[in-house]
Amino acid sequence: MSEPPHDQPTSDRPLVEVRALHVSFGRQHVLRNINLSIPAGQTLAVIGESGCGKTVLLKSIIGLIQPTSGEVHFDGVNLAELGEKQLTQQRIRFGFLFQGAALFDSMSVAENVAFPLRQHKQDLGESQMHEIVLARLTEVGLPANVVRKKPAELSGGMRKRVGLARALAMDPEIMLYDEPTTGLDPIMSDVINELIMRTRRRLPVTSIVVTHDMRTAQKVADRVVMLYPLSGLRGGEPQILFDGSPGRLERAADPRIAQFVRGEAGERLVEMGEQAQPAGNQERGSS
Repeated sequence: MSEPPHDQPTSDRPLVEVRALHVSFGRQHVLRNINLSIPAGQTLAVIGESGCGKTVLLKSIIGLIQPTSGEVHFDGVNLAELGEKQLTQQRIRFGFLFQGAALFDSMSVAENVAFPLRQHKQDLGESQMHEIVLARLTEVGLPANVVRKKPAELSGGMRKRVGLARALAMDPEIMLYDEPTTGLDPIMSDVINELIMRTRRRLPVTSIVVTHDMRTAQKVADRVVMLYPLSGLRGGEPQILFDGSPGRLERAADPRIAQFVRGEAGERLVEMGEQAQPAGNQERGSS
């Protein structure tokens, strides 16, 4: 498969650096010794099965989750060394498309898109704000007549596009996408993929796309990183099983990578059954 055509060149300068990142919740270890360097302008897809820590990694990068150990640097700054006010200022430079779009149900589409502007661009007049809202909605392919609608009146694909318009309202330097095509039909999924690529062409933006959708990873990404659940690793294996181009991903020799790319259950179905069954039941059967 040919590499995805992108117009935006990447930089040698790392915009995001993840150094020896560990994240645990009580006794549950989710991420272990993650090291990543993401240059400005790159589109990185983070793939892996459910429970491998993809979203936890994304939230760690924006400072929504504090590492158990290790560091996350954004534009040369260690996020852990920032106070809450400074961290908020850094987050303004991010756009985040949440998995479920995370729109405010009580607000109209226009109010949702304008929300970050009202929070952080208080010098803007109402007419300027309205122009930005309409421009962002147009960019994601929504007509002006949706501005007064509430999220409940929209389809899943439209809600995702409103969420993207809101994420783009502040002209972010880095876009974070958490499962952007989950719950969408194949055609609408491809619409979202095209919008991710269009955003990169319009803005000098760095993108991190967390997804389990191989079509998304192969279409939008320059680089793919695959995480694996810690429970399935052998010995001191690194949690990042793969780090390379989408083309190389399809030729990876590791059977766990090939299994994920092809969407095959294989031995994982047996492993999952064994993990779900209590030890006593394994001896007595299912009764």
